[in-house]
Amino acid sequence: MAQQTTTENGIMGDVAHTSRTLVGRDAELTEVASSLGVSASDDGTTGVVLLSGDAGVGKTRLLVELRDLAFTEGWQVFAGHCLDFGDSALPYLPFSEVLGRLAVDLPEVVERVAGQYPALARLQPGRRVMGGEDRNTEQGSALDRSDLFEAVHVLLETAAEKAPVLLVIEDTHWADQSTRDLLSFLFSRPFTGPVAVVASYRSDDLHRRHPLRRQVAEWSRFRGVHRVALSPLPDDAVRALIAELVPEGLAEKELADIVDRAEGNAFFVEELSSAAAGPGRWVPADLADVLLVRLDRLDDNARQVVRAASASGRKVSHEMLAASSGLGDAELDEGLRKAVEMNVLVASEGRYSFRHALLGEAVYDDLLPGERVRLHAQYVAALQSGAARGTAAELARHARLAMDLDAALSASIRAGHEAWDVGGPDEAAYHYQQALELLADPRRCERADVDISKLVTNAADALSESGDPQRAVALIQEQLDRLPAEAPPEWRSRMLTMRAGIMIVVDTDEDPVEISAEALALAPEGENHWRARALTTHARVLAGMGRYEEAQAVGMEALALNERLDLNQLASEVITTLSGLKKTGPKEGLRSALVEAVARAEEADAVQAELRGRFLLGRSFEDWAEFDQAEAWFRSGIDRAVAAGVPFAPYAFECRVQLTWIRMVRGGWDDVLELTDLRQESPPPIPRAILDALRMTVEQGRGADVAAAARKLRRFWSREGAVAVHSAALEMVQAGRAGDPGAAIQVYDDVVAVLGRMWHEWFSARIRFGAIAIGAVAQTMPALSGAERAAYLHRVEQISDDGHTVVQRYSDPSGHWGPEGRAWKKRLDAETLRVRWLAGIDAPPQDVLVETWRETVIAFEDFDNVHELARVRTILAGILRATGDTAGAREQGDLAREAAHALGATPLLDELRALGSAPVRAETATDTLTPRETEILTLVAEGRSNGEIAKQLFISAKTVSVHVSNVLAKLEASGRTEAAAIARRRGLI
Repeated sequence: MAQQTTTENGIMGDVAHTSRTLVGRDAELTEVASSLGVSASDDGTTGVVLLSGDAGVGKTRLLVELRDLAFTEGWQVFAGHCLDFGDSALPYLPFSEVLGRLAVDLPEVVERVAGQYPALARLQPGRRVMGGEDRNTEQGSALDRSDLFEAVHVLLETAAEKAPVLLVIEDTHWADQSTRDLLSFLFSRPFTGPVAVVASYRSDDLHRRHPLRRQVAEWSRFRGVHRVALSPLPDDAVRALIAELVPEGLAEKELADIVDRAEGNAFFVEELSSAAAGPGRWVPADLADVLLVRLDRLDDNARQVVRAASASGRKVSHEMLAASSGLGDAELDEGLRKAVEMNVLVASEGRYSFRHALLGEAVYDDLLPGERVRLHAQYVAALQSGAARGTAAELARHARLAMDLDAALSASIRAGHEAWDVGGPDEAAYHYQQALELLADPRRCERADVDISKLVTNAADALSESGDPQRAVALIQEQLDRLPAEAPPEWRSRMLTMRAGIMIVVDTDEDPVEISAEALALAPEGENHWRARALTTHARVLAGMGRYEEAQAVGMEALALNERLDLNQLASEVITTLSGLKKTGPKEGLRSALVEAVARAEEADAVQAELRGRFLLGRSFEDWAEFDQAEAWFRSGIDRAVAAGVPFAPYAFECRVQLTWIRMVRGGWDDVLELTDLRQESPPPIPRAILDALRMTVEQGRGADVAAAARKLRRFWSREGAVAVHSAALEMVQAGRAGDPGAAIQVYDDVVAVLGRMWHEWFSARIRFGAIAIGAVAQTMPALSGAERAAYLHRVEQISDDGHTVVQRYSDPSGHWGPEGRAWKKRLDAETLRVRWLAGIDAPPQDVLVETWRETVIAFEDFDNVHELARVRTILAGILRATGDTAGAREQGDLAREAAHALGATPLLDELRALGSAPVRAETATDTLTPRETEILTLVAEGRSNGEIAKQLFISAKTVSVHVSNVLAKLEASGRTEAAAIARRRGLI
């Protein structure tokens, strides 16, 4: 059992417990407090609560919280504990502890009651130990239990005259019969004063013959007795507890592993969290010691049964135990009965499982190495002979652990097929990779009659379907490098075909067209399925790389061959590819062709072709900002993928990403948080990184500092451009908020360098990056020196020129530059003008500046990006206010404010608040302040002298003096202090 420590007033807690916050137990605490009458809102009626729960589930933690609540409400709390002394437990031990506490806190009360009831003195702690006060054995033997019970009852009543009393008796599963009898007396006899009693016990220790089991049933029939059972913590509460125990955070894989293994037990959570950094899955030593104590209560047969069961994992059938335990029928039944009675195993539907999965792990870890191998070999023999039923996955596991690797190979391949057939790509990928690992031994590879190319492509297909196409590409290349020179060319063709097909959905420096062309060249001539698949994939790769005419020719050849060979699924894939080529014509033609392709794929059960068609339809509508239809198609792709069991497959996951992006653009930020909530999922690292970046975009929009989290995503930039696209924008925005224009430009340079190598130098997202980076510079421009302004303006002009080069070189078969592209192009120009205006260098005319920003607002209205529209309106409002158009500023500000409130976009609301919400009369100033005058007025308001301002701006003190005089005249201010006050009141600075 866990070490215990006594806290204030005797409430005990586990030393291992490090959480000081009650997590996930608010409802139970409220229920217990209400049943006892402890809450201030109660009517003064007290009661009795029997608090139960498994060891470590959180009973003591809840009682500590109850004690604190009771103190707050003015109660006295006295606690006693039952201890595990086996058959030699002292009678009334917890009440001796309570009496000792009362003697310290209320000595006059104890003395008075002891005078009335001499029997009470027999419970004094000092008289119950060897060497203590001499005892009159004759008196002890004649002690009347009824007098003692009455004495305790009167003692609690008398103590309650000072303040309400809460009596806590913990761990009554270890209580002796005398203690249980005294509790029965207290529960059945009402108190006239405010006395409440709570008794706790471990429900998992109450085996069928446990004496407390019958007692609890009797207590439950007493009036005023309430039973409260603490169930395991829900997953959300476990995650919250882990977050408190490990403030620096854990990787999602480790976090999900703890949630799964702890099964809602708070003590298990704490122990596993403390060992989270350790290698592999193992049970920490302290936790194992606590768990294995249960085995000490079992006889030899029961221990053998439990040890045999531990080798099976979480559940084991009766027939498997019969075949592997080495016990006869009678001994097996006896051992199982004992293990079930002692709550070590739980029987259900002909199978047995450990009451706590971690107990099974601890038992297995405690086995000797030879014992483990023998047990697993017995499992293998039982499965292979048919003495027990099981899956190929079970056979593969037991064979590997029994060191029967030939059997493990064939079972792993069969397990992969079984997982694939039931829609489990993750499990299939695992089993296929296990088989490939076993085949790395050349001798086993020679003995095995296995088509390596088929196994490799199966593994790669499963990896891709499970959301890890990057690993699939790497795995195929690894196996190609291992392929013997004498291997059939068809094998190499099949593997290259699969690799090329997957490469078009990942970012890579290699040319997929070359690889698919090599695969086609190695395919056998004539009409065969090898060539049909190679042609089908080559057409898709050509289309994906923009070589549309070649794709058309190859696709038509592939379609004809597939139809002649009656390969319906491959035919559907080709039709989807050919349908996508219609993007060179009107969009209506593309959409009509894709709808037909989706229907054809559904009929042929070609899931990947169907998902690709749904994705392409969604993108077609998205490119034209027809978001309602785009959302519908993306949602249909997600639903179809979930139904097929491949939610992270290519195109299925892309549907989720695009739907998330659309919801973000349209202002459905809560939907974004729901779509990116991965607490119940375990995607591969790259899909997780993409969804994390989208989630952080909303969090940043609502004011969170995501700089550190966004930087962590950089490790994925070179592996997946989508991560770079979303996370680089986060870094640039954060740099602008921090007033660091150099950092924003550095992020721009970094992401352009990475994506320029992966894609091409003039990729379209570069325009958006440029607009965001220049916007970050504009945010900081007023605080920069003249030299810094000139330097940054030079970089801004370069970035702007790069954006215009992207537009000039942009090519799309539809010839369409969509609303998103037009909006960011206009924003790029507007931000560049804003920087020049704020820098006071080659500043644009005010009417040009204002008109460009008005056009930007219109462009984002067409794009329908709610947050970015609010942002550009906020900027326009600031420009209009600075140029004297307060009515226009108010109009744009109100529209931006309404959107920002709906989104919860705190940073935008802060910017709008800084601009000022009340209209300012334009006639209060004889003229509008210039950007330079505004800059100097800002420094004046900070208390700077003319000389200090001159040094910061690299101008003469005389020039500063002239500007200050002009500002005073325009604001009709008598001095510098009044000018600063007027400027703040009018929102000019």
